[in-house]
Amino acid sequence: MASILSNSLFKYMANGSVDFDTDTFKCMLLSNSYTPSKSHDYLNDVNSYEVSGTGYSAGGNAATPTISAVDNVNNRVKISWSIASWTTATITAAYGAIYKSRGGAASADELIGILDFGGNQTSTAGTFTITVSTNMRFQN
Repeated sequence: MASILSNSLFKYMANGSVDFDTDTFKCMLLSNSYTPSKSHDYLNDVNSYEVSGTGYSAGGNAATPTISAVDNVNNRVKISWSIASWTTATITAAYGAIYKSRGGAASADELIGILDFGGNQTSTAGTFTITVSTNMRFQN
């Protein structure tokens, strides 16, 4: 399965509850027991699948979006992600959940999307790094 965006993301952008310029985002690592679904809309839909391990803090690490300039030739805009690595970590994860971090209840944290790692990825007392190779793209 490929990485997916939450179906609710477009609602969040339209009503202003998600602002890629100013909001705080995180990436939480999920185990392979999670089944991705576009209908998942808040962090509480996925957080029971969060991994645990040495060097991993609950809630995940910072995820920083970068918005490209508007491409008026192709009628689109792209958002790329930079996700902080987990150092000296012993963890196994199959997915990453990018979400807006409000710092409170998981039921209030908007889910942006799920990164599919193509199976379990493991670090053993090493650095766990996520490289998002495909940008989010919004096209008219």
